[in-house]
Amino acid sequence: MTILCVRFQLPSTSEADLPPLLGMLEEFTPVVQALPPDGALADLRGAERYFGRDAVELASVIRVRSLALHGVDCVIGAGPGPMLARMALREAVPGVTRAVPDEPDAIAEFLADKPVAALPGVGTATARTLGDYGLDTLGRVAAAPLSTLQRLIGAKAGRELREKANGLDRGRVVPNAVSRSLAAERPFGRDELDPDRHRRALLSAAEEIGARLRALEKVCRTLTLTVRYADRSATTRSRTLTEPTAHSPALTRAAYGMYEALGLQRARVRAIALRAEGLDPADQASHQLTFDPVDEKVRRIEEVADRARAKFGPRAVMPGGLGGVRRGGRAA
Repeated sequence: MTILCVRFQLPSTSEADLPPLLGMLEEFTPVVQALPPDGALADLRGAERYFGRDAVELASVIRVRSLALHGVDCVIGAGPGPMLARMALREAVPGVTRAVPDEPDAIAEFLADKPVAALPGVGTATARTLGDYGLDTLGRVAAAPLSTLQRLIGAKAGRELREKANGLDRGRVVPNAVSRSLAAERPFGRDELDPDRHRRALLSAAEEIGARLRALEKVCRTLTLTVRYADRSATTRSRTLTEPTAHSPALTRAAYGMYEALGLQRARVRAIALRAEGLDPADQASHQLTFDPVDEKVRRIEEVADRARAKFGPRAVMPGGLGGVRRGGRAA
């Protein structure tokens, strides 16, 4: 086990909270990849040799330092690769590192009974397609003929899925920075079951991120949704946008799409967060021209609204769906 996946139990998703904790991880290894808003991957191959301890022992030291120096507890998963470490994290609890041994039989046992959707990068549509043919667990996918998987979901996707189901983890930890993203969080005053309130929170967060991107003259390529529940668990989904954008309606549509794909049924939601990732200068981004006069009108209105907010404050102009609703969240 050489890879740790760490999720810090932060009080919010403020971008200022994560860098000091990443710095603490970098005291053990320079190969640290930020997973905003509250996590990180750390490659400990060199650290294990240097400190003379294995990954699980180093995870215990990291947890103690996080608590002692930053007052933040964390949950940690460990595995021979990033994919397995991420999956192990889902079964981890504070104080106990969930580790997947670097042994073929142990990896196969760990994966066998898990649903296909447990694999990072497998969406609900792919899981549903495979489930219709009885391939609802990773053990069954691993045993399925490659040709069958390729017929169902495509040549490349089928090959990659079968490799992952058999525990072949080709991922690597890529050091990065948090600054190439923007986040907005909307916590609820109490555990919220109302889907309409969930959608209002998404609309509010998307509007804020869009305004901040335009103020910075940036566009984003990816939008990530994190839904936190009453039991402190969380679901995270990412979507690559059709084109890089800072257009609030486009961000809102993407956020709604990810939320609806979760299929939440009476879920007790504690907070909703959106993160725009893959930021690039707006003047380098391309925009598909359209003959739709409505789209052009909306973009012009957006420019006017931005000028009004800059002059009179962020609540000077709001979407009708937020009218009369006091914003109940914090922005990163």
